Amino acid sequence: MSATFDVQNPATGRCVQSVPNAGLAEARAAAKSAIEAFPAWRDRSAYERSAILRRWFNLMIQDEDRLARLMTEEMGKPITESRGEVKYAAAFVEWYAEEAKRVYGETVPSQFTHKRLLVRPQAVGPVYAVTPWNFPAAMVTRKAAPALAAGCTVVLKPAEQSPLTAIRLEELWREAGGPADVFQVITTVEPALVSSVFFDEPAIRKLTFTGSTEVGVLLAAQAAKTVKRVSLELGGHAPFLVFDDADLDLAVREVVASKFRNTGQTCVCANRIYVQSGIHDAFAARLAEVVRGLRMGDPLDAATNVGPLVDQQGHDKVSAHVRDALARGATALVGGTSREGLYFEPTVLTGVAPGMRILEEETFGPVAPIVRFERDAEAVAAANGTPFGLAAYLWTRDLSRAFRVSEALDFGIVGVNDGVPSTPQAPFGGVKASGLGREGGKWGIEEYLDLKYVSIALA
Repeated sequence: MSATFDVQNPATGRCVQSVPNAGLAEARAAAKSAIEAFPAWRDRSAYERSAILRRWFNLMIQDEDRLARLMTEEMGKPITESRGEVKYAAAFVEWYAEEAKRVYGETVPSQFTHKRLLVRPQAVGPVYAVTPWNFPAAMVTRKAAPALAAGCTVVLKPAEQSPLTAIRLEELWREAGGPADVFQVITTVEPALVSSVFFDEPAIRKLTFTGSTEVGVLLAAQAAKTVKRVSLELGGHAPFLVFDDADLDLAVREVVASKFRNTGQTCVCANRIYVQSGIHDAFAARLAEVVRGLRMGDPLDAATNVGPLVDQQGHDKVSAHVRDALARGATALVGGTSREGLYFEPTVLTGVAPGMRILEEETFGPVAPIVRFERDAEAVAAANGTPFGLAAYLWTRDLSRAFRVSEALDFGIVGVNDGVPSTPQAPFGGVKASGLGREGGKWGIEEYLDLKYVSIALA
């Protein structure tokens, strides 16, 4: 096995940096260190853990330019978005620096006068975290910050496409005074081999994973062998419902914000756009006009809106979805073709209908497929007609409709007139095939806590 592997810039194809290619020995050493470091970290006061997290947050903010550039170079995110992600990622650290001091227990009344019943939360144990390539900073801190705040140790394996940001975050953790064995990053191009060490080790008590549903199912099965706690944030296939009463300009703005962020490579981006027939044509024309104005190019250029796709596999999937839709009768109002390298034009499709791959699978690219609908119930049924349930969106100025539809949508996150609802203090996660558990807010730290019940009989 090679000692290192190259991280390639998807915009240029050139090597950004070489990083360690861990194998079984490195994985065993990381697991051992995390297990041995856990008792001392767990026993530190919440205030001590909070102070380290706060220093970590401060260093991330100071390091914004370097972190943003690393992200853009390793996975192609436009630099303005990368800067925004640094702030978003740091906000999780800031939130959980405070939440560490808010892990409260409870007393429970007893039917016996000589007994006192206590419920105490405690750290679940060492954690194995697996993060995806599309948010190289935010997915790290959304998992690591609550785990560290709760008193857990963490070994994190970032995606092989984008490990550099995670490595830099580990360096900043140590600069902040965080113990080296408490938060470790392990990089590899053999993820199944490396992960097997953590699944087989009973003392690793928690798996947290963000990625595809197919991989999540496999990892959950492996975690079950040692009865680990599991959090899974899996695939999405987000619908965006636009009703006749929508303000066209504002609705288009929110669709663009949701769909084309990170070149469409997010699990919560609008993947299916359902537009009511009364405004369908006007909405499609306005969306095409705005998308035509998006600038595709060098992601390090602050004027760029759409960068390259992360790799050839992702590019091929987007191309295949568009070709299939066009062959089955869809029309490209704008875009629809591949460009040199890993670029694909920002695209708006109309005439999209059931049976096309783009409505059956998550595209993960800069393609906005529009589907016409007549009645509210029809749109809700189409939105819910998928195994996935991560995020959904709707645009309406009718308050009653907003409540009715948001309550009927079978998704963990619903944005009403809001194409970008994610925030550190709110729960993030899905239902059905989109996962288990929640990240963010007080719910995020609860994923890393067990409850211990203590009954004390007085003499």
